[in-house]
Formats: sequence, C-alpha cells, structure tokens
Amino acid sequence: MRIHKALTGVGVWLALVAIAASIAAAFAYDRAAKDPSDAAPPPPQVSVAEVVSRQVREWDDFTGRVAAVETVELRPRVSGYVERVAYEEGQEVRKGDLLFVIDQRRYRADHDRAEAELARARSEAELARTEDARAQTLIAARAISGEEFEARRAATAQADAAVRAAEAAAARARLDLEFTTVRSPINGRAGRALVTVGNLAQADDTLLTTVVSLDPVYVYFEGDEQTYLRYNELARKGEREESNNRVRVGLANETGYPHEGTVDFVDNQVDTRTGTIRARAVLANPDRVFTPGLFARVQIEGSGQFDALLIDDKAVLTDQDRKYVYVLGPQNTAVRKDIELGGMVDELRIVSSGLEPRDKVIVHGVQKVFMPGMPVTPVVIAMGAPPPAPPQLASNSQ
Repeated sequence: MRIHKALTGVGVWLALVAIAASIAAAFAYDRAAKDPSDAAPPPPQVSVAEVVSRQVREWDDFTGRVAAVETVELRPRVSGYVERVAYEEGQEVRKGDLLFVIDQRRYRADHDRAEAELARARSEAELARTEDARAQTLIAARAISGEEFEARRAATAQADAAVRAAEAAAARARLDLEFTTVRSPINGRAGRALVTVGNLAQADDTLLTTVVSLDPVYVYFEGDEQTYLRYNELARKGEREESNNRVRVGLANETGYPHEGTVDFVDNQVDTRTGTIRARAVLANPDRVFTPGLFARVQIEGSGQFDALLIDDKAVLTDQDRKYVYVLGPQNTAVRKDIELGGMVDELRIVSSGLEPRDKVIVHGVQKVFMPGMPVTPVVIAMGAPPPAPPQLASNSQ
C-alpha cells in the first residue's frame, strides 16, 4: 500500500515536469516567432558588375631601367692643381658652363712666351723677305754671286717655316691655357665634385665629375625569346605593324603607365646566356620625372586590335590550377564559371573563354560566397568601380 502511494506520487511529479516542458517550448516558439533577430540571416550583400565587351589591344609587361641619352665623364686636358670649383653639385648646367678652373699661371706664361716667339719669327721672316727682294735686284745687275742669291732665298724659306712653327706653338699654348677652364660639353645635371680645390688633377686621367643629360631619356628593357618571335610572326602576318612601336612607362611610385614613348632601338642579337634581347625606348622628360638609374615598368603593344571580354581582377578566384568567378544566376544565386585569362588592359583582365557578354560577375564580397547556388543580395556597380559604401546603421539617441 505504501509502495503504491509512492509510485502514484512519482507519476504525478513526472506529469508536472512534462506539462512544464510543454509550456516552456510553446513560450520559446512564440518568442522566436515574435523576435526577428533569432531568425535565419539574410543573404550576404555583394557587388556585381556586367562584363565589359569592347575592342582592345593587348599590352605586354617588361621591367627596365632609365638611362641618360648622354653621359660624360669630365677629365682635365692639362695637369695642374684645382684652383676653383665653379658650380654647385647636383645643379643643372648648360653646354659651355664653367665647372672647374685649374691653376693658369704656368700656362699663361707659356702662352706669353709662345706669342713672343711668334712675333720674333715674323720679324725675322720680314727681314729675310726684304733681303731676298734686294738680292733679286742685285743679281740682275750682277752685283752679287749666284751662291749668295740662293742663300738669301733659302733664308727666306727658313724664316717662313719658323713662323709657321711659332704659330703652331702659340696655338698649342692658347689651347693649354683654354683647357685650364673645364666646361660642360652638354646640357644636363652635374654630379659630385670628385676633386676639390688644392688637389692635383692629371691630364686625361683624373675624373673631376660626371654630367648626364636629362631630356630626353632612354629606358632599356629586355624581352624574352618567345615574345620576340611572336612579334615577328605578327608582323609577317600583318597583324602588327613594324612601325607600331609605342610604349607606356610607369615608375615604382606611380599607378598604371602615365608616360608614353617610342622604341627606337632593338639589339641585333639574342643574349644566349639569358635568352633575352635588349630594346630601348626614348621618352621626353621636360618635368624631370625620370632620373637615370630609376626602375621602370614598361608596356608595349603585343597584338593588333581585337574584341575582348574584360573583368575586374579582384573577381578572379583560384581552385588549384583552375581560375573561376561567381556570376549572378537565377533568383539571385551565385553560379560558378571556370574561365581562362589573358593579359591586363586598362587595369581590367581579359577573359579568353568561360564568360558571356551579358554575365554579371560578383566582384566585391565574393569571399562571402561559400558555395555555388548560395543566395546573395546583389548591388550593381560599374566594372572596375570601388565597392559601394556600407549602409549606415541608425543610432538611438538618448
């Protein structure tokens, strides 16, 4: 009897627990229905852009170095101690500007002596010509012997030769005196003075400074053998004109390729050690943007004009060795498409195959797409445009 009552009490207790659980479940369901924050999250917002279809020219990328068209190492033509450095290091100079002065005193003395020797030789030559003229009169009157007449004529010739030698010596002395002033042979920028005042400069040996021209400049770059052969093949087929030698250049701190130039030289042989061939572009440099030695990025037209599909490179994903993108499918779902890529044109990527002109590619927010067929909330933008600003959350003011 006591056991029966105990079992009856346990049953009542279990019944009460079951009723309480049912009430709690009903309350939780009602709360979930009323509280939208506990519902499933909405589809992620992504930016989509329609594939760009237009005619383009493909450009090949190379790396190169800026070089001066003219580079001069200034060395003195006469020896002597440097008396003056007549320029500021690093300044632009014009052709003929004075850069260095070498002690002129010895060369001025040599010049004065040579001029005096020339004056003496001319005086002696004048006297010899006068005596020769007198000898011609006397020989006609048979007043002198033929031997003396010939001697006076020979003296005249010797005096004339002495004048020419003195003139050459004077010219050499003038040159030496002129060479004591070292001037810039080109327009450009002068470098550091490697020899300062009081130091001995040896003729044709001591390097005084360097001068490099600034406008225009060269950009040297190297292309691989396959690219060189492809250009030749396109030229033979008439798909690329040989005269089409435009290049675009950008520096390390620049976006894109804002400078234009032309290729004016291609080497006559391929380097067998590297399998490359050197080329050179020439560019105007009025604003002094380019400095010899700078790294440069070079683009050159690698094809004729053709129709192409272009997308933002940010939309491209990688699956091992395959490239793919997500496009907007039916009912705003993400659809995967495997693609083949080409080069870059105007900061957009060429798609060789895998897309259609009307496809809308997911560009920004593609990391939110975890699998094909996932629903998304699309925001349409132009291809290559930045992502739209995120929506501003309303703040509760107290």
